[in-house]
Amino acid sequence: QEWKNPFATWDPQDFCNISEVVLPLDTYWSPPIFILERVDGQNSDMNFMVLMHNGSFNSSRPFQVTLTCSLMIFKFPFDTQTCNLSVASFLYQVTDLVMKMRRTPSESMKDSQSFFLTDGEWKFTNLSVLEYTETIDDKGFSLITYMISMQRRPTLYVLNLILPTCALYLLDMAVLFGPSSLEEKINFQIAIILGSSMLAVILNNSLPTSSNKPPLIGTH
Repeated sequence: QEWKNPFATWDPQDFCNISEVVLPLDTYWSPPIFILERVDGQNSDMNFMVLMHNGSFNSSRPFQVTLTCSLMIFKFPFDTQTCNLSVASFLYQVTDLVMKMRRTPSESMKDSQSFFLTDGEWKFTNLSVLEYTETIDDKGFSLITYMISMQRRPTLYVLNLILPTCALYLLDMAVLFGPSSLEEKINFQIAIILGSSMLAVILNNSLPTSSNKPPLIGTH
């Protein structure tokens, strides 16, 4: 966060060339910021800010936050999810406080890729930013929404779920139309049913459930 206070300025030459000082966050006014989609999180203990001689404040407080996001997992495991992170300050109207991006979306995208875990389940694909004004009870408030797009890496699910399922279906067809006797076909079918049941249990533990539409792989 960066903001300016014209009443907190000084000439560095008058104070031993001191051009900046580190102060507690509650020393001066700072904009109260809220994340709309936040359900849980851990606040940072770095409650300090840097004050420049020209009245510019800079506050960097990293913290971990859990957000709500509507997932569309119908194409699982080949799905791409987009989640929003909306930052606002509902204590001040847009006439008193206007929020602006310090970096361009491309710069934010580059910085996010450098911090994002690259060897996890998700691949960070795109970041877009929208600045707008939200009207609530005839009052306008400034908001910034980060639209984060991530693509799931499907390799593990293809090897553990899709390939075994296809193998069971092919084996079922081979046994059904094969030249074996009826008794052998029944034994094979029972074994395939047991294998399908075990695979269904694995699918139940692996497939995500937080969606209105079930995954396509779970409906077949």
